[in-house]
Amino acid sequence: MPLISIIIPAYNAETTILKTVESVLKQTLADFEIIVINDGSTDQTLEILEDIEDPRVQTFTFPNSGPQKSRNRGIEKAQGKYLAFLDADDLWTQEKLADQLQALQESSDAVMAYSWTNWIDEQDRVWRRGAHVSISGNVAARLLLSDFIGSGSNPLILAEVVKKLGGFDEDIVAGQDWEMWLRIASQYSVVAISKVHVLYRKLPTSRAWSNNVSRQEKGYRQVIEKTIYRSPEILQPLRRRVLGNVYKSLTVDSLERAVSAKQSPMAVKLIGQAVWYDPSLLRARVLYKVILRVILLTLLPTAQYRLLIQRLGYWGSIDAMYGYQKLT
Repeated sequence: MPLISIIIPAYNAETTILKTVESVLKQTLADFEIIVINDGSTDQTLEILEDIEDPRVQTFTFPNSGPQKSRNRGIEKAQGKYLAFLDADDLWTQEKLADQLQALQESSDAVMAYSWTNWIDEQDRVWRRGAHVSISGNVAARLLLSDFIGSGSNPLILAEVVKKLGGFDEDIVAGQDWEMWLRIASQYSVVAISKVHVLYRKLPTSRAWSNNVSRQEKGYRQVIEKTIYRSPEILQPLRRRVLGNVYKSLTVDSLERAVSAKQSPMAVKLIGQAVWYDPSLLRARVLYKVILRVILLTLLPTAQYRLLIQRLGYWGSIDAMYGYQKLT
């Protein structure tokens, strides 16, 4: 049996799936199986996978039902002692599996290892540094305050733990990976590796922006309420702080990915919620940058808006919003 099972849900991923699979095949640790769940793709995804001549790659095709159902289907088929999940457009560095496995083997009680993440664009170029947080042991409360694991493509986990916990919650509309890591962290120890091993393809712009952000907002709130419900006496006091952090992140995400003035109302709603949960933002300079971005997005054509933001450089950047997250 393979030591590690890597589960890749794939839906219409013809432009990235080959690079993603190759980033696994190039791992310095070779004792693994790759389980690709073709989630009803209508493009050339399946044909590309069938052309890969490596017996470690298995492809299973099902009707389209979403990434969480696909992950759970992969879990059912996995034979490895450890599980890793990889989205069909993300990449791993060559040492990812070896370093995470070593960290787990050297830890007396950890069942999940995670690494640092950076964000990449369509050309695989890094355009943003991830959180780069390294916290080991009991990380549940800190992980609720902010998803520093940062990607569903990140952890290596003891398979029996994932199966014991019942896999991914298919009723949550977004943030299902965050919820899964929280469930694990609430019961088990976690170990961090202070290296970038995951390249998360999160594009700077998206024409499906408003639907994506609305779904994210609903899903994140589902994750927060479900997690607090499990340990209300410990986590309920963190609720406002957690929601404030979520809305700060969604505000940045919304304005960086917005492509038209139609999306301004959503950005206004998000920053309003961030201020509601954390009134100290009213004294923050970055709030004025956010307001400026919303005004420019509303008044300018898309191309002019993006060009002006690029030219403004630091003065147009709202990354400082992350610095106002309350993480203790």
